[in-house]
Amino acid sequence: MPPPSVRVNTDTLDHFLSTVGEVILNSNQLRTSADESANSRTADVAVGLDRMDRVVGELQRRALELRTTPMLRIVEPLPRVAREVAQLSGKRVEVEIRGAELDLDRSILDRLSDPLVHLVRNAVDHGIETTEARVAAGKPEVGHLTIAARRVKDSIRIAVSDDGRGIDLEAVRARAVERGLVVLDLAEDLSPEDIASFVFHPGLSTAEKISRVSGRGVGMDAVRATIESLGGQVELSTERGVGTTTTLVVPIAAAVQRVLLVEAAGETLAIPVRRVDRIVEIRADEIERSAGEAFALIDDEPVPVLALAEQLGLESGEAPQHVTLVLSAIRGERVALQVDRIVGQQQIYVKPPPSLLANVRTLAGLTIVGDGRPVFLLDLNQLA
Repeated sequence: MPPPSVRVNTDTLDHFLSTVGEVILNSNQLRTSADESANSRTADVAVGLDRMDRVVGELQRRALELRTTPMLRIVEPLPRVAREVAQLSGKRVEVEIRGAELDLDRSILDRLSDPLVHLVRNAVDHGIETTEARVAAGKPEVGHLTIAARRVKDSIRIAVSDDGRGIDLEAVRARAVERGLVVLDLAEDLSPEDIASFVFHPGLSTAEKISRVSGRGVGMDAVRATIESLGGQVELSTERGVGTTTTLVVPIAAAVQRVLLVEAAGETLAIPVRRVDRIVEIRADEIERSAGEAFALIDDEPVPVLALAEQLGLESGEAPQHVTLVLSAIRGERVALQVDRIVGQQQIYVKPPPSLLANVRTLAGLTIVGDGRPVFLLDLNQLA
């Protein structure tokens, strides 16, 4: 028998979580003030602050529990969607769902429904072959579609995988050249991952004909736009004749996040920890510049270097002898963000940017750190 439950208005939850956020901010400010005051560095103050941190942490977890709900609500209808598309396409498909019990922020969960429906329809309509084609290829008559969710740190990874024909990357390459997305000489040197990324461009399709289910819902470009607007990212891998996997990576909670605080041109900025691969320090002369772009050799591979101050239009000082790079990924491409220094990690409550800055796409939110200064949370997907 399920435990008793009550319906709670979303606005009430938002106000409650906002209050929790204020408690978190005040706790951070109190600890900062205590650390800066020599007279306050007593055992009693330290013990009291530690106790407050535990209470605040528990309050925060309870608040987030109210704001989250199992993924089952949006993945439960997907097998039926797959069967309907298969029936229209003259195919057979079985669907396996894993990780549906994982909890996700309601505001994020609601916006995941349409992208997942599109991925399922796309996998069955364009990925999985007909029964005759599968038998001829030595595959089981029934196609297999897996929707698997798992938690990685503060994110949920939802992978939609099929065992179909895979994406014809040569056709994608040709269509990208035809559409003027890349010149022919450069297209020939692109990696499979780079070629697959063209699938997310608006209007790019390699389908020879429009099927009875093609064109419904949203396209892959809209899928990526939706996920990136949630502070997440989309990953795509495919192998001809084996299948395709599209992975949606989204944060578990939208309001409270653990961030890496960095400094660029005197400004403190926040980067979601889930987007950070690792931090490296190199000599400034190890950064090579060509045609207005900068690269650094990391793990024996050239990685584009983006100076965070320059990206945000901030005036930087003199060039240092050593630079700090934050390794991350933007739209599926590995990049290195150049910052002046690492301030540290902190758990923050994210508020929407002020109305005057609402149209600045690189700013995902605002928080207040312990010393009372405002710090902006960056949306890395909006960097150049």
